[in-house]
Amino acid sequence: MQGLLPPLLRRPLHRAAAATGLGGFCSSAPAAASGESDAAAQLNIQPTFGFLFDIDGVLVRGKTPIPAARKAFQKLLNSQGQFLVPVVFVTNAGNCLRQKKADQLSHVLGVPISQTQVIMSHSPLRMFKRYHEKCVLVSGQGPLLDIAKQLGFCQPITIDRLRETYPLLDMVDHDRRPKVLPSPAVELPKIEAIVLFGEPVRWETNLQLIIDVLLTSGCPGNPYHQATYPHIPVLACNMDLMWVAEAQSPRFGHGTFMVCLENIYKKITGKDLRYEALMGKPSELTYHYAEYLIRTQATAKQWKKPIQTLYAIGDNLMTDIYGANLYNRYLKEENTRRSSKARVQAKAAGGTRSATISQEEELDNTWESELASATATSCRSVLVCTGVYNPHTEVPSDTRECITETVFHGHRDFRFDPALVEPDHIVPDVDAAVDLIFQLENFAPNASLRTS
Repeated sequence: MQGLLPPLLRRPLHRAAAATGLGGFCSSAPAAASGESDAAAQLNIQPTFGFLFDIDGVLVRGKTPIPAARKAFQKLLNSQGQFLVPVVFVTNAGNCLRQKKADQLSHVLGVPISQTQVIMSHSPLRMFKRYHEKCVLVSGQGPLLDIAKQLGFCQPITIDRLRETYPLLDMVDHDRRPKVLPSPAVELPKIEAIVLFGEPVRWETNLQLIIDVLLTSGCPGNPYHQATYPHIPVLACNMDLMWVAEAQSPRFGHGTFMVCLENIYKKITGKDLRYEALMGKPSELTYHYAEYLIRTQATAKQWKKPIQTLYAIGDNLMTDIYGANLYNRYLKEENTRRSSKARVQAKAAGGTRSATISQEEELDNTWESELASATATSCRSVLVCTGVYNPHTEVPSDTRECITETVFHGHRDFRFDPALVEPDHIVPDVDAAVDLIFQLENFAPNASLRTS
């Protein structure tokens, strides 16, 4: 995404970089005044904020650690190796179990990470219990059956299993076509939903068989027919169009696979592929789940003060920054809604008039009910320059052209809003991000070490 990012959105960093040479903080918030000696005595010891760290492009590039990562995390621990602040790792990766990702992070960062601190793109699927008893087709790579079963799915079927049962469906690769016509196979149960965990290895096979399932209403051994619309439910994890590894340029992500699937379905049927749920960044669902884990950590440490601010640190404008800003907007709207609801109920209790609260306001979404209402008041976005985002691309002089020719890399179901891809803060790397947040929160790690 380096050469394709909206030029207008790069402009704040170029202004800040000119002043700091990227050696200091590039922040939209004013720096703390140097003469705040009186405030030093009021430094926070118990945090009222939490960290949401992206992984690829922030802590690692592929399997290579980013040098600033270990330095940053040493600042987050006390002398007993315990976190001073609630920390959750929010990744759009979905090809492994949470425990494996936690083990990888522990090795890379040199600090103990628990799987309860990790959110994979598929983690929110735990809340979709209405699908757990159904027969679902799962697409992606890695230990798919183990992942699905750990999430609660009782009858997952992989693309490989589907292909083995119906070998005549996979015809793109001539070398994999059956040499002998197979005998009739045992029929699989009707597939009632499709779960897209992440990009598969053989795109052509997955695309073909998923389309078969959609166009046969879950019975791919049957011929296509005038299938009912909307089709059987599709739940998708990870909408990243591209991601950063060791290569010099970003690589295709699961979002690219989804673009292919959506366009094939539309070309064949003339109708839009619809999703029952989209999760992974920038979905609000994922950030709500992350906040739930942050609250859980604070409760486990018996911290009395509520966590009010979340800081989401990422390298991708279209997922990390968009998602954090979208959730921040949700939190603001939710707080307004609660205040309005409280006023209505207060008036009703006082006998001034009956409480008239709409069904939409009264009934929380499924995921909100599952995790309890959000308690944070804001989610701030922090962009680092070690991954997808490239601060060094030239900015065209014609800003009107920048606006009209902006390329939105987010998923088609998320509308483009320039305000949502504008980070609250821009810093060189994750170590600078931690320093900045401690400064903004007036948080003193050393004081915490003395009292822990």
